[in-house]
Amino acid sequence: MSVITDLLASIADERIELIDLTAPLTDKTPVLALPEPFKNTLPFQLELISRFDEDGPGWYWNNIHTGEHTGTHLDAPNHWITGKDGLDVSQVPLRSLLAPAVVLDVTDRVADNPDFLLDVADIEEWQRTHGALPAGGWLLYRTGWSSRSENSDDFHNADETGPHTPGFTAECARWLAEETEVVGVGVETVGTDAGQATALDPAFPCHHHLLGAGKLGLTQLQKLDQLPATGFAITVLPLPIVGGSGSPARVVALVEK
Repeated sequence: MSVITDLLASIADERIELIDLTAPLTDKTPVLALPEPFKNTLPFQLELISRFDEDGPGWYWNNIHTGEHTGTHLDAPNHWITGKDGLDVSQVPLRSLLAPAVVLDVTDRVADNPDFLLDVADIEEWQRTHGALPAGGWLLYRTGWSSRSENSDDFHNADETGPHTPGFTAECARWLAEETEVVGVGVETVGTDAGQATALDPAFPCHHHLLGAGKLGLTQLQKLDQLPATGFAITVLPLPIVGGSGSPARVVALVEK
């Protein structure tokens, strides 16, 4: 039996489970909100073209209005100034988009501190139990934040000082970018950086270091609680937007039962 045939047979007989990690894309999907004077992306919208009516009696279709960085989406290297000469989303290697992944779970710590920042020591402790981060693979950062995704206010968790959501320390972002072989990090929050990341040095260190190193970001993941810590793969399927800095993506995990 060929490898491909065996893979398809394993999916068909559910030896491999497919778990959709993608947030539904609707006009209620939370989007990043930047303060003035910066411009913001459009929320997701459908614009009806026709639906079995005089504009199209036998078909239904819509125009889509949204930004590249809406919902579950991929950040390409050229999204950030440190990676501005890097790959656009259409150029990201397919081997980075079908790759092994691991889950690092800190939901208990985030429950007590929404501003929790993952540090290098936390990853090193995780590796002592689970082994090395996957070369050419993804680190998925489970914080439990996806439980807030149906309410935009809860998801952004903002007050007069700005949003309060978990992320990475600046040193951890640098270390992941420069001293590991992961292709990127995936998070449950609206962006890969913490809500208070403007106060870090550099500001938005995940974007600064990871995209500057040609690596990738993946946001607004769901159902990470259904994944094992190791031993699975993910597929990340963005639109191949030529010149694009990112794209909404369908993200599916392949988990061996």
